[in-house]
Amino acid sequence: MTLSLQWRNKIDMWRGALQEFLFVELGEVSLEGFITREQLSCQEACARPMDAIPAGTAWGAKWEYAWFRGRFALPPEADGQYVVLKPDVGGESAVYLDGRVVGAVDRQHHEILLGNPASAGSQYEVALEAYAGHGPRVSRTTVMAPGVESVPEPPPTQCVVGRTVYGIWREEAYQLAMDVETLYRLRDCLDQDDLYVAQIDAALREFVRLVDFEQEPDVVMGGVAAAREALAPVLQAANGTVAPTLYAFGHSHIDVAWLWPLEETERKTTRTFATQLALMEQYPEYKFQASQPHLFRWVKRNDPELYARIVEATKRGQWVPEGGMWVEADTNVAGGEALIRQFLHGKRFYQDELGVDCELLWLPDVFGYSGALPQIMRGCGIRYFATHKITWVQPDAAKFPHNTFEWRGIDGTGVLVHLMNDYNSHTDPSALIERWRQRMQKDGISARLLPFGYGDGGGGPTRNHLEFLRRMGDLQGVPRTRITSPNAFFHDLEREGVPDTHYVGELYYQMHRGTYTSQAKTKRGNRKSELALRDAELWGVAAAALTGYAYPAAELDEAWKSVLLNQFHDILPGSSIERVYQEAEALFADVIRTADDIAAEARGRLIEGAEALTVFNSLSWTRDALVALPEGAQAAETADGAALLSQMTPEGAYARVAVPSCGWTTIVPVAEAAAPPLEDVIATPTMLENDLLRFTFDAKGQITSIWDKETERELATGLGNAFKMWRDVPCNWDAWEIDSNYVDFPVALDEDAEIEVVTSGPLMGQLRISRRLNQSRMTQTATLTRGSRTLVFDTEIDWQETHMLLKVAFPVDLYASEALQEIQFGHIARPNHKSRPFDADRFEVCNHRWTALVESNRGAAVLNDCKYGVNVADNEIALTLLKAATAPDMHADKGLQQFTYAFHCWNGCFHESDVVRQGYEINVPVTVQEGAGGSASLFQVDAPNVVVEAVKLAEDGSGDVIVRLYEAKRAKTGCVLTTALPVASAERTDMLENSIEPLTLQGGRIALDLRPFEIATVRLHLSKSDEAVRAALAAVLEGADAV
Repeated sequence: MTLSLQWRNKIDMWRGALQEFLFVELGEVSLEGFITREQLSCQEACARPMDAIPAGTAWGAKWEYAWFRGRFALPPEADGQYVVLKPDVGGESAVYLDGRVVGAVDRQHHEILLGNPASAGSQYEVALEAYAGHGPRVSRTTVMAPGVESVPEPPPTQCVVGRTVYGIWREEAYQLAMDVETLYRLRDCLDQDDLYVAQIDAALREFVRLVDFEQEPDVVMGGVAAAREALAPVLQAANGTVAPTLYAFGHSHIDVAWLWPLEETERKTTRTFATQLALMEQYPEYKFQASQPHLFRWVKRNDPELYARIVEATKRGQWVPEGGMWVEADTNVAGGEALIRQFLHGKRFYQDELGVDCELLWLPDVFGYSGALPQIMRGCGIRYFATHKITWVQPDAAKFPHNTFEWRGIDGTGVLVHLMNDYNSHTDPSALIERWRQRMQKDGISARLLPFGYGDGGGGPTRNHLEFLRRMGDLQGVPRTRITSPNAFFHDLEREGVPDTHYVGELYYQMHRGTYTSQAKTKRGNRKSELALRDAELWGVAAAALTGYAYPAAELDEAWKSVLLNQFHDILPGSSIERVYQEAEALFADVIRTADDIAAEARGRLIEGAEALTVFNSLSWTRDALVALPEGAQAAETADGAALLSQMTPEGAYARVAVPSCGWTTIVPVAEAAAPPLEDVIATPTMLENDLLRFTFDAKGQITSIWDKETERELATGLGNAFKMWRDVPCNWDAWEIDSNYVDFPVALDEDAEIEVVTSGPLMGQLRISRRLNQSRMTQTATLTRGSRTLVFDTEIDWQETHMLLKVAFPVDLYASEALQEIQFGHIARPNHKSRPFDADRFEVCNHRWTALVESNRGAAVLNDCKYGVNVADNEIALTLLKAATAPDMHADKGLQQFTYAFHCWNGCFHESDVVRQGYEINVPVTVQEGAGGSASLFQVDAPNVVVEAVKLAEDGSGDVIVRLYEAKRAKTGCVLTTALPVASAERTDMLENSIEPLTLQGGRIALDLRPFEIATVRLHLSKSDEAVRAALAAVLEGADAV
């Protein structure tokens, strides 16, 4: 007979009674302690004075921690028993026994093993570090009345000390509980007419009959033993010849920062890692996969003894350090070189510290995956990729079709991918059956990955996870399970045959589109930090190679690690609490300061004191730049006395300077300017006009006309530089989302602007446009320079909005069925229409420096220096500027915001356009330093579609120079890289700087052949000869004496 409702209720009663029967209290631990904001080791804390803290004591203001200590001895009745400690001090706690961290207490972990078997009279000193919290953890809000706080402050105390007790754990009763739970949760997942279900039901009824909880404990334990014997045959039923396999491994997704700050994550990491090591001692078969070397680095610094245990567990094969990156980074906003550095630092740590060469990129919770990633992964020795996030979408979204497939990126490089449906899975029968049934790919696969354990805030698996798996290796009706490493899954897959399934392009995530925009200052800090480090490395290399400058490798290494940390997928995307962004912005400011100081010192080694200025260009092409001259100067000349085109403005004099590729040139300020023989760039309150373009403005500062003087065509089809605002109240996940129907909630921006002419002259014309945007105030300077097809808007907004979204739009007279958007190391084409559901789902996407609409013989683009969200609807490019979420940070983005965007257009085909270079130039200004250095170019590339992305010293300390360059226009290209450094030989390497093949070097010239969007890494072995270095220095500094 099946389970009647009465029998089901009876079994539920017995299940509850069995849980209550598991623990017998033997005594309570009296605690003493203190409250602190300091981060202390256990030894430091226990050396502090402590006061008695009895149960019932309220404690813990915002951000506070408490240390507790107590001593106790086991009584005679504990002898030979399984004895546990059950601490309760009111908050998540790390638990130390005799100074050694042995586990943690959190929402899922409640007991600490003291002995099995225990010895009467054993004495223990227990210490606990507990976190009080910081108030409510809010990630979603709703419509909000004025004055309502979405994230209210916590009360003066947030925690109450409970009772910390120790006692006997009835292990045999616990084992029966796991037997019962296994069968009970399995039966409802099977065909109710199955014979096996009838056998399970009979066994469960027998459990109720055999165990009488109303008897003395010894009698109850006799019933427990009998019930286990009765259930054993049913638990031994096995699958037939055909069953899927789940490759199971423990995991705890630890958000480096999210609804808590970095400081708390350090503690979460210690708690989680100690708990998992304790489980390994009880379960020798257990394997725990852990990613993010930054967490390991924290543990090594904070608790060397715990770290040593991790190293030993790694050697045993129980601890599985896999993941590839330094942290589980965002891959939409992070720059291309930064993604390579994530692998460079991550893999190096695993190799040097733990002897592991990572093969797997583990990013289960990241909000979409750049089409540049496959090439970067393979270039960094990563063969496999595992994630979950792509499967977690809105019910009405187009579903991703695959689980196991080859993912091919924008350059055609492929990696093997598996998509999971959870990264915090349970392991009871219903969960395992669900994991298999959730697969999107019904044909061609017979196995899946199963990461199990509690995560996001850490914790990891419990005993229950492992006990379930012990019962379900091949239990009938459940997928077969193997506790193993994730890499074993991929190795077996390659051996047995990979499905013939491919996916091409980016793995776009159909949610969390607001993360391209939220926390704008952090995103700006990231872009500026990446570029500041780029400059510091280039000029550091130049000074080291030519002057013997001591390249500050350690400082740069730490600065990069700070950037990589801030690229964690809940920091950089903008989805964390306010304190996280206060700290992130400060950390980025420190990085920029460090990088700028290094770059300035290195550049100083390349010049000599003189009444001159040297202009440095870190980009790999010669560029014209406007250079501000010092006070008192009206113009400037080259080092050999040729006059430069100059202009006086209210802010001082400017000169136009041609600066060599990856090089510098010296100019001399002069007191008088010769009259230029050229017409001025015209600026009036309604117009900016140069030799190529004429822009006309209305009273709001919007562009009403873009007249191309070269083709005599009108390019504008509506108002350009048009600020558009909408109410933005997402249904879920406030900082994360932009709902697709936001366009139905427009906000009128009707006030006219104040427009004034800043300057007009031979070099440039400028307008200053100031206007109110709802509750916010905007001021921008629009600049058009001679010979330029780019109109630049340097913008400041005092942003005072709540639940608003701001874009700036440029409709153009171009027809295309897709837009081109720059991503890392290339660009991607995305639809500008809603023809299919997946097209419509991409209503907001991520770009880096530019988005373009392109016809065969012309095009237009919107450029930016720190913005990422964008949408293109038909012929209108709309760059997303600001969002105003109220959770998790209720003050998100409020205050002064600074950014630059630009409109650029061209005639001719895309391959011949200047859009890639213009995107770089708006992001990478030239730098000016006092002193004379002549004129020099360290690196040149003869193909305009090939960009030098990074120049640095090799990681191995050899003094070799690494040059990374890429093809930017999706065109197979042969090119020549030329360098003025004293190079003895060159070789092609992977992105981790391991040798691939030698390259032919002739007179400083290296020929390269690049496929579309290919990233190439070249190692230059510098000559050790003093004579060669002197010759190179003389060559690059030639002309300095003329000044």
